[in-house]
Formats: sequence, C-alpha cells, structure tokens
Amino acid sequence: MSYIPACPVCTMENTYQDGDNYVCADCAHEWPMSAGAEENKESDGIVRDANGNVLADGDAVILIKDLKVKGSSIVLKKGTKVKSIRLGAESDGHEVDCRMDSGNFMLKASFLKKA
Repeated sequence: MSYIPACPVCTMENTYQDGDNYVCADCAHEWPMSAGAEENKESDGIVRDANGNVLADGDAVILIKDLKVKGSSIVLKKGTKVKSIRLGAESDGHEVDCRMDSGNFMLKASFLKKA
C-alpha cells in the first residue's frame, strides 16, 4: 500500500491521490506528488499564505479558520483581519507574529490569507 502524506496546509490526514496530485478533502488544497517541488517551496525561506501568496512585513491578513489558543479559552475567529504582521524566525512552524485585540500571537501562515 502506498503512503499518502497529510495535508501541508491544514495538517489533516484526510487526503487522497488524484492523477499527479494529492488533494485534501478537508481544505481542498492540492499539491504535486513530487516531493522535491514541495521541499523547495518550504526551504526557500519565503513565507507563503494558504493560497500560496508571498507574505511580507506589514501585510494585512485574514484568518481562514477558527483557532483555539492553547492554555486559554480564547478562540480566534475565522474572518478576523490582522493588520501589520511581522515575519519572525520560524519556531515550530509559527512564522507570523501578529497583534490582535485579544493579545499577541505567533501563527502559522497556513491558517492565513493575504487581505
């Protein structure tokens, strides 16, 4: 049986093969089966949002998914606009530093889209 990887965007394991691509049934993200193309995309140091757009310091982004904050009862709601983000050193995949009404957070770029 062949190995089908988890989705690189939402990290869910509900993925399937469709021709030369893998497809995530949860977020509808498609990526090529060739691992080399995805590795180059991640290792080039460029931070990209869920749609593949390049993010830069000062950009405005929108959350594409409700996010529960670990250790508290705060939930960051889908559709929340965050202005003036900062790209930080990648620590555990959390590349984007942002300030919201409920506090300062480090978020994964895969849960954001450029506004």
